[in-house]
Parts: sequence; C-alpha cells; structure tokens
Amino acid sequence: MSERTGSPVPADSARDVGRATGRVVAELERLIVSGELLPGQPIRQVLMAERLGVSRLPIREALRHLTAEGLVQHEHNVGYTVARLQQSDFDQIYLMRAALEPELLRSLPTFSEAALAEVTALGDRVARAAEEGDVLAMRLHNNAFHFAIFERSPLNLVVAEVRRLWTLAMPYHAAYLYDPAARERVVSEHDQMIEALARHDNERLVALMDEHRRGGETSTGIMLRGTRTGAARPGDPAVPEE
Repeated sequence: MSERTGSPVPADSARDVGRATGRVVAELERLIVSGELLPGQPIRQVLMAERLGVSRLPIREALRHLTAEGLVQHEHNVGYTVARLQQSDFDQIYLMRAALEPELLRSLPTFSEAALAEVTALGDRVARAAEEGDVLAMRLHNNAFHFAIFERSPLNLVVAEVRRLWTLAMPYHAAYLYDPAARERVVSEHDQMIEALARHDNERLVALMDEHRRGGETSTGIMLRGTRTGAARPGDPAVPEE
C-alpha cells in the first residue's frame, strides 16, 4: 500500500522499496555494530532518511525488520531506539553461543590450503589493527575471521543463528580491546586456532574458542555496566518520534 492513498504499490515500486530497505538494514546494522549508534540511542526516521537518501518508507520497514531481529526496540509514542541489552539478555546470548559454536566447530571439514590462507589473512588484519590500536577495525576483522571459520560448517541454520547472536552483542565488545594486553591475547588465540585448523584438530579448536569466548563475555559485561550511565539512560526524557 502507498503511504498517502492506500492504493496498491506497483510491482516495480515495490521492488525499489525492497532494495532500498535491504540497503537501509545493512547500513543501520553497520552503524549499530560499529558503535556509531549506541545502545539506547534514538533513531530518528526523518534524519536517517535524509542521511541515507531514501524516503521514510524503507526506513520504517528496515526498523521493523531490525526490531524483529532484536537490534532495535520500539516504544509507542516514543519511537525506535537501538536495543539496550540487559544482563539477562547478555547471559542468554552467551549461553546459546556456548551451546552452538562447539557444534559448528566439530562439524568443520578439513580446510584446504586456500581456506587456511583466507583465515590466516583475516587473522593478519586483526593483528595489524591490534598493533595500531584501531579497536573498531579490530572488532570488524575479528568478526570476519571467526565467520570465515564458522561458515565452512554444513550446519547453515546454526551459522545463521550464531551470526544473529554475535550481531546483538557486538556493540558491547569494545571494552577490553582498549587494553593492549587483551589485544595481544586475542591475536595469540587466533594464531592457535589457525594451527588447530591446519591439523584438523576440531576438539582443540573447540577448547580454544571456549577460552576466547570467555574473554569476550567478561568484556561485554563490563560494557553493559558502562552503558547504564550512557547517553540514553532509563528515566531520561524521551523525544517522541514525529
């Protein structure tokens, strides 16, 4: 239906809206994951439409999609905000990751030389970002490193769910990477994972990932506590969405 008249939307227009919505979803995810949009921060539809060069319709559809995914929250007469995880949400994310990720790693086939080279190159990018203290680049390359491994599992539905869980928690993952010792530890653990992949030692890989995950869980808890004093605290006056 069109925004003004309620008449059917032509097929070509519907396809255009669908493409625009997909682009908006991807851009909003990037803004949230990178920390440019912070947990609890309002997402103003008019401003976002101007920024992305689209009408409000794909913005609204993208926000509905991200609400269903759990990245965005909607409150009547207030509008959309970036979702803020509670401790119980955080605990459940890591509970599910701890259950699902070992299954992905155990199901991995032997990596070819080309696959190992790809994972190694991504690990090198993480290491370079760590050396430069570029926490945002390190987080993004870290995500690419792990999913270059996970996505070679035949358990494609499990991979999709694990990606969703990572996306939900990524805005909170920056905290401990500001510590140079923590960055060194992440890079060292990646190197050990690559060695385990080269030997097709999936049980070793599971053990390494369990340890790796515990570091992320600790840092995410720190970040969660920090956001309670962030820009959009509970009880702050909200500006209703126009």
